[in-house]
Amino acid sequence: MWGGIAMRRRGTIVTLGALLGILGGALTVSPAQAGRGPNWEYLPAEPFTEPAALCGFGIQVTPVSNEYIKELKTPDGSVLLFTGSFVQSYTNLNTGKTITENASASARITVNDDGSASVVSTGLSPLFLAPAEAQQFGLPAVNVLAGVATFSLDPDGNVTALSLQGHVQVDVCAALS
Repeated sequence: MWGGIAMRRRGTIVTLGALLGILGGALTVSPAQAGRGPNWEYLPAEPFTEPAALCGFGIQVTPVSNEYIKELKTPDGSVLLFTGSFVQSYTNLNTGKTITENASASARITVNDDGSASVVSTGLSPLFLAPAEAQQFGLPAVNVLAGVATFSLDPDGNVTALSLQGHVQVDVCAALS
């Protein structure tokens, strides 16, 4: 259940939105290796490509560092916690220009029985929005947010509500143009 949501986080937050596809499978590491105590798992992340519809050019997103996840079961849903040093590089596929950004947020994702989710992310959060979502919320389609981002996802991974107590740290599309 959480694999799809975790994928959407990278794609649309993470990918708060594309918390959908990056996972592949979580490898369990010892608490000492994770540095976070018991029940934390390494969250493997694979490079992915975002379509030209987001910025006017395709973007290759490549994870540079590690992140960890902890899944907690609650009566009303499954709660996922993300933490760790997380850095991503973004490459304009037309020009080859690349930037590398810190995206080391801590996030709490609550997945509801119907597949919808609520997310609270604190710190530097990567966010990928469909063009209509970017317009609706007045944010760049691909960005790194600084502060506290709270949003809701429907069962299909679409962002239905979003609030930000902070600012856009990096407009990735503008930086790669």
